Amino acid sequence: MTRSQRAAPPITPTVMLRAEVALAAVPEDERVWVPQAPGVEFRPLLFNTVVGQWLNLLRVRRTGVISRHRHPGAVFGYVISGRWHYYEHPWMAETGHFVYEPPGEIHTLAVPEGCAEMITFFNITGAMIYLDDGGQQIGYEDVYTKIDMCREHYESVGLGGGFVDQFVC
Repeated sequence: MTRSQRAAPPITPTVMLRAEVALAAVPEDERVWVPQAPGVEFRPLLFNTVVGQWLNLLRVRRTGVISRHRHPGAVFGYVISGRWHYYEHPWMAETGHFVYEPPGEIHTLAVPEGCAEMITFFNITGAMIYLDDGGQQIGYEDVYTKIDMCREHYESVGLGGGFVDQFVC
């Protein structure tokens, strides 16, 4: 009997896994968007506390610099609508574009004049380290600070702090 003819051993299901997630990425209820800074909000999709990963939509409704930051891990993005760029690069990320950010790179995210709204899907693992113009750390976010931001916001808008739990695994 050859290896390919042998019966495969049974696969034992892993217990205590979070159920699959299927939800409308852009919510109908505006309260799901969490304020991050003036004119900047995020919509959580998934918080993976095991590996420190968060997936969210970033919605920006203002122009100019949004933040200067770096990530210790790689970041992946997909522009759903609008456009944005990094001052450190010559390209413009526009609707339908995929973006890869290598670990450790410092970049300054900005939304150009004439863009009323930008929405981008981001997949981030690790932290987002905010920097001043001199490159000194002035703040950070990680999966746990994002969860805390959501819990506080959802409590304040009547959804209840536990609303965020549906996104945590």
